[in-house]
Amino acid sequence: MSKKGFHIIIPARYQSSRLPGKLLMRLGEQSVLERVYHQALLTQPDSIVIATDHPLIAEHANQFADNVVMTSVDHPTGTDRLAEVISKGNYQADDIIVNVQGDEPFIEPALINQVASSLIDPAVSIATLCWPLDNAEQLHNPNVVKVVRDRFNNALYFSRSAIPAWRDKPDCIEQVFRHIGLYAYRASFLVEFVSWPPAVLEQCEALEQLRALVAGYKIRVEQACVMPKQDINTKMDLLIAVQTFYKSSLTVD
Repeated sequence: MSKKGFHIIIPARYQSSRLPGKLLMRLGEQSVLERVYHQALLTQPDSIVIATDHPLIAEHANQFADNVVMTSVDHPTGTDRLAEVISKGNYQADDIIVNVQGDEPFIEPALINQVASSLIDPAVSIATLCWPLDNAEQLHNPNVVKVVRDRFNNALYFSRSAIPAWRDKPDCIEQVFRHIGLYAYRASFLVEFVSWPPAVLEQCEALEQLRALVAGYKIRVEQACVMPKQDINTKMDLLIAVQTFYKSSLTVD
């Protein structure tokens, strides 16, 4: 593949512990997955691949996407699915690969461009994003992953716990950032990364990015240039997404 900018891979797994088949659910005339694909297209990447493990998603994706790749059903994470796509494709070692989750139908193209450009620094192996917490409920919610960074915006640690934890103000959210699950990698690093055994801290927190930190690699974490929008993990998320979609579709004559 020619190296002009970056490549996008959208892992599209059918099974989901909280909302199976969510990528095929509708927002207006399009599915969740189709809307993600069209948002990704707005960044004008070198290529977009939808990587799936299920024939229903593959059949659906082939109706609107140019490149759909079937992958193993045994991958434990979307990162492993990306690595299989890279191993099957004609990617260069230093190609930038952006992992766009298939359940973010409102993802801003600016965020995709931002995370891809963060890999300009050759000392950085992974790039991702963060955003300030909105409330104390997020602080104590283990499904909201928090991150602390050094002065160069490299990750020090990711956790499901409150970090930093204000000793005298347990509900304080100042200087607390939630992790945004949008990643960019170089192709060669991604293939190497999935060959490593899980780290103990990774297993403890159930956060695979800790595997890279434990191994001594840098993860650049910039604050998102625009506020990230809702992804879809539950039926309530889907309801909110539908409401958001129809509200944004209203026009004034």
